[in-house]
Amino acid sequence: MAKVMRVTGAWTGLLSDWLDQEGLDRDGLENAPVRIALARWASEDNVPVPVWRDLLAQGLALAPQHTAPELKVGACVRPAHVGVLGYLVLASDTLGEAMLAYQRYETLFYGASLAEVEVVGDQAEMRWPPSENELGQQADGAAIAALVTFMRRQIDQPPPPSLVSFLGDVSAEAAREYERFFGCPVTWNDSHVRIRFPLHYLSLPMPRRDPTLCELLDRQARALLRALPEASQSGSGIDRQLQQVLLKLLSDGEPTLVRAAHAMHMSPRTLQRRLARHQLSWQQWLDRNREQLARQYLDDTSLTLTDIALLLGFSEQSVFTRAYRRWTGNSPGRERRQWLSD
Repeated sequence: MAKVMRVTGAWTGLLSDWLDQEGLDRDGLENAPVRIALARWASEDNVPVPVWRDLLAQGLALAPQHTAPELKVGACVRPAHVGVLGYLVLASDTLGEAMLAYQRYETLFYGASLAEVEVVGDQAEMRWPPSENELGQQADGAAIAALVTFMRRQIDQPPPPSLVSFLGDVSAEAAREYERFFGCPVTWNDSHVRIRFPLHYLSLPMPRRDPTLCELLDRQARALLRALPEASQSGSGIDRQLQQVLLKLLSDGEPTLVRAAHAMHMSPRTLQRRLARHQLSWQQWLDRNREQLARQYLDDTSLTLTDIALLLGFSEQSVFTRAYRRWTGNSPGRERRQWLSD
């Protein structure tokens, strides 16, 4: 993949979970160096690409009997491994929206925006060009397997991609395993890493079947409910609609009154009147919801402060920190440390 600067530390947890699933290094003796190396990296760390390549290679070498074990590593993906993406999926109604959310925030995974999305005839393609600092075939295979697996878990009867391709090459036996895993033709020695879907797949609804994501959604809903005045804690239909709209606006980084009113098919003046029933202006309502969501996100250690800033629609972490200090009188980093030490 192009311009890769580093990978998220959450991927080390993905590899550890696969080792647990396979019962490898369980006694912590013979293959302890792999576990020791993984333990040096926390989910909020940025792992240099060469380090990740070596860690993955060492881990996969522990299962020589497996064909293309990197695919099985990717298949272990859970919301905890993708952090911010799990929350962004909650704000996506369709597979197409979820793919765009991934594209917008991919820099949180690799330190740069990599993915290109293009419509090619009746196909939608997401692709990653090559660069000098490539992940390598094993890491690319694990990453694309994780992406496809994560999306599959959110859709009822998920259809397979039309095509998957990679920059490198594998043995004939491994190539067959790749085709079985993705359920489609896989090409090798291509100019890009790519996934292609029929265009109509992008309108598939995202019912959020993953139980962990459903729990995240419930937690978000409870946090947003706490932002309402006491007299309105039950939440009207309009309140709930506005809260769901807010999650979309925050993920886009544009939580304005005009955009919220447009999404709810009403005029800005009408929306202002509805907020006035709670004795709130738009900015007051936005701040209250951001504060409640921030408290929830700070409790999730898979999210960095930068992740949280973007989830709340702030342009950068420093802006979020100033806002949080204005809301609470404390910095988000200090508050998280206090909670963790309790």
